[in-house]
Amino acid sequence: MLKLQSLLSASLLIALALSSRSAGVKAQSKLTIFQTTLEEANQKTLEVSTEEVQRILANRSEPLLDVRSAQEYAIAHIPGSINLYEKEIERIQQAYPNKSVQLVLYCNGPFCGKSKRLSEQLVKLGYTNVRRYQLGLPIWRALGNTVQTDLDGFKYVFKADKTAVYVDARTPAEFAKGTVPTAVNIQAGEAEKANEDGRLPYRDKGTRVIVFADTPKAARQVAEEIARKAYWNSSYFGGTFAELTKAKLW
Repeated sequence: MLKLQSLLSASLLIALALSSRSAGVKAQSKLTIFQTTLEEANQKTLEVSTEEVQRILANRSEPLLDVRSAQEYAIAHIPGSINLYEKEIERIQQAYPNKSVQLVLYCNGPFCGKSKRLSEQLVKLGYTNVRRYQLGLPIWRALGNTVQTDLDGFKYVFKADKTAVYVDARTPAEFAKGTVPTAVNIQAGEAEKANEDGRLPYRDKGTRVIVFADTPKAARQVAEEIARKAYWNSSYFGGTFAELTKAKLW
């Protein structure tokens, strides 16, 4: 009888273990791409997911540092992030003297070493709460999130790069009075139609697209809609059309 009870107990323990393992696999399989991280071997600092970055930005709970160059940042960056270049370690220390401050760093994606190197430097200097969004800007964009372009970035693209499709998100009447050369007019709610009628370059979704309007908020709304039509290289101008006109780019 004791032997039978022992066998039953052992069987029950095995069944519970298998059930727990199965539940763990099932729970793990429910993670979405927005909740995952790169998780490379031998990481010296922790990562955060895209979903966590979205939450940090929404709550303004901690600084999100873009550690790329000033030009890269001006061309395209996660809205709400702060540019402190990887090699400007003294500026970072001055900006955040409290070494227990929570910081999240990002750069140009899984194969970019800037955020890794800087995070390790900061840890050596005594910072205790440094994490990385190692998926970085490319994955942020690929997952349908828009990015911001500053005036210097707009100038570079317009004058030197010359690859962009410019989207004027103002009203047709305002558009008719004058706009950025070659710009097309797309308002909120029109991204799907513009994707079909040729205003957006549907044959090459990787084309750079920059949206501008009378306010950054209006430009961002249209840029977000365009990003969700798989234009992963799209962004919005973080200023106004009046600022573009004043800059005398054309």
